[in-house]
Amino acid sequence: MLKAPDGRVVVTTDLLLEGRHFRRDWSSGYDIGRKAAAQNLSDVVAMGADPTGIVVGLGLPADAAAAWLDDLTDGFRDECDLVGASVAGGDIARCDLVVIGVTALGDLGGREPVTRSGARPGDVVAVAGRLGHAAAGLALLSAGRTGPAELVEAHRRPRPPYACGPRAAELGATAMLDVSDGLLQDLGHLATAGGVGLALVPEAFTIPYPLREAARLLGADPLEWMLSGGEDHALAATFPEGVRLPPPWTVIGRVVAGEGVRVPGRAPTAGGWDHFRK
Repeated sequence: MLKAPDGRVVVTTDLLLEGRHFRRDWSSGYDIGRKAAAQNLSDVVAMGADPTGIVVGLGLPADAAAAWLDDLTDGFRDECDLVGASVAGGDIARCDLVVIGVTALGDLGGREPVTRSGARPGDVVAVAGRLGHAAAGLALLSAGRTGPAELVEAHRRPRPPYACGPRAAELGATAMLDVSDGLLQDLGHLATAGGVGLALVPEAFTIPYPLREAARLLGADPLEWMLSGGEDHALAATFPEGVRLPPPWTVIGRVVAGEGVRVPGRAPTAGGWDHFRK
């Protein structure tokens, strides 16, 4: 049983498939457990709620050792510990590949939920957390490289800015979501839900050294990773103009009349990950 002091429960669910979302030769069982929990807990805080617990469904192949399963469950537990949540239970079955289904629950603590549909022209667009690190880490691993280590680790284990979600709700965020499929694509969901446009400022993005170094090694554009790379689970939100945003929130644009997400100097595209895009 989980307490629901607010009387309302935030719920989200996500699925991770071996070979699609992770590889056991690239990530340990512990890393995979942390990642699976993180991407669900991030969705809870993105509505302004405090996570309370997760339940897990597991499909495991016959070659999954007991020690690997122990590491996986340790990962679930340690990620939940970061937000005061618990692993409340789940189910397990035999499967050809590792399949992980996580459902996370949260409590609003008396706050109104922050949905995707509240952005209005004049609001500012801001982000908290890392952008592009996980995508760069995946690109490095795919190229047979093991560094910069910070980026490879970001692919294996995201670090969502958990405390920023409920705090954003208290600051009056008008819309919010976590960045799981790429900033442009996910901000496009906010634009569509609110019936508005979002105008981003490329100069507002500070490209950290590890991303610049990875881009040099791979001949890539680091800003593209930041705009279209997923799985960092940063938070993106809109706030009324004039709200003083504490670190680590960074203003990257404005909400405008119109539709879609606009980035000067770049073609209008959603970017990001889509399971069914050819």
